Amino acid sequence: MAEFCFRLAESDDINALVALENQCFVDDRISRRSFRRFVEMPRDRVVVALKEGVLLGYCLVLMHATTRLARIYSIAVSPETRGRGLGEQLIRQAEQYAVEADRIIMRLEVREDNTSAIALYRRLGYRQFGCYRDYYEDHGTALRFERRILFYEPSKQFRAVPYYPQTTDFSCGPAALIMAMAAQDDDLSLTTLEELRIWREATTIFMLAGHGGCGPHGLALAAWNRGFEATAYVSKEGALFKDTVRNDNKKRVLELVHEGFMHDLGKTGIELHHDPLTLENLEQSLKAGQVPIILISTWQLNRSRVPHWVTVCAIDNQFVYLHDPEIDAEAGETVADKQHLPVDRKVFDQMSRYGKNQPLQAAVIVGPKRKT
Repeated sequence: MAEFCFRLAESDDINALVALENQCFVDDRISRRSFRRFVEMPRDRVVVALKEGVLLGYCLVLMHATTRLARIYSIAVSPETRGRGLGEQLIRQAEQYAVEADRIIMRLEVREDNTSAIALYRRLGYRQFGCYRDYYEDHGTALRFERRILFYEPSKQFRAVPYYPQTTDFSCGPAALIMAMAAQDDDLSLTTLEELRIWREATTIFMLAGHGGCGPHGLALAAWNRGFEATAYVSKEGALFKDTVRNDNKKRVLELVHEGFMHDLGKTGIELHHDPLTLENLEQSLKAGQVPIILISTWQLNRSRVPHWVTVCAIDNQFVYLHDPEIDAEAGETVADKQHLPVDRKVFDQMSRYGKNQPLQAAVIVGPKRKT
């Protein structure tokens, strides 16, 4: 029999919640009025732990109104119950309630000197991604942690897409294409050498700083040259990414590269549409067994406006599910964080536009191997 039972707090629990709060904290206490508001707020969750009818702990989870984020705002365990794993159980219960509310990421803050709590969060899979200076009443610093809690269970309705992480800072396009082609061909080589070969074929030479990135025309050609059906959707005609360089000679190089791509496309059966790929078309492609790769702006992911290729592996009424080839190991990310990443359909519609004034929308749909 479980030592503790868990449920959502009710109005009759407020006196016990206030008493526990005063017992556990000296500063930054939640008031009776706030507890009542949190308990009565339909969107938020106050999870309580009880034993023989006595309230021994709580975890307050706030649900962001416009995103798929949840946040542990406060957690408390009665002093006489500590050391029995109740804090971990409360976090797990809070995560489950957040998953049931379709939240993707759970976040929290913890004092930088609370070593025991930090050790617990790390053990449960939370990773630090930032900090707040002067966060608490005593001006203490809070460390920010997060963990992905909602994972997609692959449906047999769509083709299974294997995951392949990019091995360089500039080869997201080749990595995304490798995933799409590997979904169509179990024998495809998933190697760094193949990744770099595709980059050499598909790069646009100049883009932002550093190595050149890959555009939709070159990636479509790379798929075709490896025997796959391919369709490209590009919302603009002409050379892409010209606004990322200032030098006229570099602009001319981009134009020449584009002319070369267009010449080579004309010798293939690749369909080139100068229209954006709609969510309806994307869904139809997935249901037909094809695999799209999409150019996105990373603003929605990490608040940096960088063009980035991802592979779409599924879609439902709420989410578009992505394989993101970029893993930031230094930030504690793992393969699990970047597979079947659920993105709200409305957010995805914004994400799949790169640029401000006339945003670029680009996609390559990879189909099965062509019959010879």
